[in-house]
Amino acid sequence: MSFSSLGLSEAIVRAVAERGYTEPTPIQLKAIPAVLSGGDLLAGAQTGTGKTAGFVLPILQRLTTTQPVHPAPAGRRRIRTLILTPTRELAAQVEESVRDYSKHVQVSSTTVFGGVNINPQIDRLRRGVDILVATPGRLLDHAQQRTVDLSGVEVLVLDEADRMLDMGFIHDIKRVLKLLPARRQNLLFSATFSDEIKALADGLLDKPAMIEVARRNTTAELVQQRVIEVDRGRKRELLSHLIGSNNWFQVLVFTRTKHGANRLAEQLVKDGIPALAIHGNKSQSARTRALAEFKTGKLQALVATDIAARGLDIVDLPHVVNFDLPNVPEDYVHRIGRTGRAGATGEALSLLSSDERGFMRDIERLINRQVPRERIAGYEPDPNARNEPEVDDRPPRQGRGGGRPASRSGPAAGRPAGQGGGRPAGQAAPGAARQPAQAVRTGPTSRSFGGSNAAGFRSRAPRSVR
Repeated sequence: MSFSSLGLSEAIVRAVAERGYTEPTPIQLKAIPAVLSGGDLLAGAQTGTGKTAGFVLPILQRLTTTQPVHPAPAGRRRIRTLILTPTRELAAQVEESVRDYSKHVQVSSTTVFGGVNINPQIDRLRRGVDILVATPGRLLDHAQQRTVDLSGVEVLVLDEADRMLDMGFIHDIKRVLKLLPARRQNLLFSATFSDEIKALADGLLDKPAMIEVARRNTTAELVQQRVIEVDRGRKRELLSHLIGSNNWFQVLVFTRTKHGANRLAEQLVKDGIPALAIHGNKSQSARTRALAEFKTGKLQALVATDIAARGLDIVDLPHVVNFDLPNVPEDYVHRIGRTGRAGATGEALSLLSSDERGFMRDIERLINRQVPRERIAGYEPDPNARNEPEVDDRPPRQGRGGGRPASRSGPAAGRPAGQGGGRPAGQAAPGAARQPAQAVRTGPTSRSFGGSNAAGFRSRAPRSVR
């Protein structure tokens, strides 16, 4: 099936073809018609399956073929679509896709996120855009300064919603909802599809279609996963050996802490392997430069924390290495989803020390498979070695519905620089009661835009797409 058969205009299909795509992915085949129908949508798909195009393309079709629901005063342009993402990198990635796919249509877009000067963003917003991609914290900064008008939003997209819950954005999302018209289309996309996500959807979405392309929390089949057992104190030595002896290039390495990322990148450089670290304490310009050098092959290794790596889209990335295993099992799915994207193959390697065996058991329970273990000659674990876990330098995450500090002074106070305008996770958010899903035929539906509660949520049960 072609993109044109899904109801997209010739101009949009041409832009897609210029990106090298000719056939829709499974998530696109289901999501594009569902979005074009005008109803709400709850969609779950593995990272790298093309879900960004799954909502961007039908949104562009809508904006180019319909008049604004909330007309702006003469000479002004109101924001018609708001896309929320958890991190700066993902916001930039999504907005780049919007620009690529809208190159032959009259649709404008911009992105706002923290860690950079707010004044150029204010200037761009004053000139008006059709699509705004934003992180919640910086968007609320603009709202507080009255430099953004969300009264014309017709479509709201929550991208990587699971990560938003992990990072404690639930309260910020509720604040944003209060700024939006009650009558709108809501689209919730997530790389993993947990019960917590469904609980969020019950309160936000109005009679949504529900799409789940792959079983929840599965890993891409084209990613070869393996585990190498090694003492913690010899992980860096083994990693350098593997990269050097196998002549690996474009190796994305994950550490659990920012301090650990810095130290590992420095040690790799000393071993003759060009490497840089990206994490929340790095400036946006430093993160952008590191990513650009990694994509071009100037860097052999990029060392990243989970938050900084969210949204990275590197074509044909061959290697992902878990230098530290994540203590949140879902993060493993997100990490290795950086490789094996869009039908390509890839390798995900985890360096396992004895203190991380519990993390590995949790991961294997989540993905419902056992990852093969092996040992490398000369790097076998010492049964007498003391493998003490590294101290985590991140604020604790207390459940998926974490909160944020109760107050802050000024636009950016209290916000970690690397979380795209986010807040540290705190208390768990109250979960809405969820009704059983109802299987209903896909297609154009009549919708009830009933009143919202104080937080802007409506309680509805999702339905399944057939």
